[in-house]
Amino acid sequence: MAESFDAVIVGGGAAGLMCAIVAGQRGRRVLVIEHANRVGKKILMSGGGRCNFTNTGTTPANFLSANPHFCKSALARYTPADFIELVERHGIAYHEKELGQLFCDDSSKQIVRMLLDECAAAGVRVETSCEVTRVRHEDATFHLEYSLANRAGTFSAPALVIASGGLSIPSMGASGFGYASARQFGHRVLPTRAGLVPLTLSGRHQERLADLAGVAMPIEARCNGASFRNFMLITHRGISGPAILQISSYWNPGDDLCLDLIPDADAYEWLRAQKAERPDAELKTALGERLPKRFAQRLCEHWLPNKPLRQCREAELREIAALLADWPLIASGTEGYRTAEVTLGGVDTDELSSTTMQSKRVTGLYFIGEVVDVTGWLGGYNFQWAWASGHACGAAL
Repeated sequence: MAESFDAVIVGGGAAGLMCAIVAGQRGRRVLVIEHANRVGKKILMSGGGRCNFTNTGTTPANFLSANPHFCKSALARYTPADFIELVERHGIAYHEKELGQLFCDDSSKQIVRMLLDECAAAGVRVETSCEVTRVRHEDATFHLEYSLANRAGTFSAPALVIASGGLSIPSMGASGFGYASARQFGHRVLPTRAGLVPLTLSGRHQERLADLAGVAMPIEARCNGASFRNFMLITHRGISGPAILQISSYWNPGDDLCLDLIPDADAYEWLRAQKAERPDAELKTALGERLPKRFAQRLCEHWLPNKPLRQCREAELREIAALLADWPLIASGTEGYRTAEVTLGGVDTDELSSTTMQSKRVTGLYFIGEVVDVTGWLGGYNFQWAWASGHACGAAL
């Protein structure tokens, strides 16, 4: 069975559905192919089921890429305000949680429903549980051989959009299809790795902290010139929480990772004040009022001298303050793609048009969303890249 379309989009996630909507609204006959049994699975599970669908503070500086300028064009032409207008038009209630992060009041299902309703209104066809078994390019036309539960055949179109995402969260159906497709057509794929992911500890650090699993505290995490201030959560295997997820995208094995354990104060001045006000208090007692008590005690068991503050001379206070402000933590690895929110690296942007997302190698071939070497911070930025890159592509098809 053979069918023809103006464009076939492989991937029914945020970028693919946005691309389909825009192209469909322009009168294009569009087909979306999704190999999972439903579209938008990552949308559904994001934000604890409430979908952190954008961030009002989105700028190109919130993204990592070998070419940091690539994302500028698409982000400028489809902004958070544009997506918010769509959300409001569909009557979806939302709220700002923190730092510009917008979430649905009710459920992420509303965002998926909105996208599917827009697809239907634009005449877009969506096929789920559809496996692409082969892609050919002949006579300026792409031919996708597919298999469904009850049939097999070929979909053909002069335009093929790869919106199949990265490798993160394989339980949601993530696969390497997009990278394999890029290589098939001669595109370079930059090395991929897990991003926005918990870090693991080993050896002494893991032994000293493992029984503190569940303890959380505000910190500032620093690595390779990047820094993020938010909460850290100690886990059985290492460390997680927003600050750690953020810094994980900048960390590679062997890199220095330092944490400011008292990020909202000058540690030395605070210690001097504590010594003046309560000289007989032990260091762990003073720290226990600033940090979680169990963590403060563990610091004083292994990293800091626990003694009455009056016994700490100025030089020692400075040493203690330096450690609190720059606590070195040796991470051994990450939890990997299993729990990573995004995939760093991907299709090299040097071989794509930043305006249309079209391949510079093969006319009619496009790459959008997470499969491209553009990765956002935690907090709605990756969804905004999906909407913006999908919109840019849909407007060009």
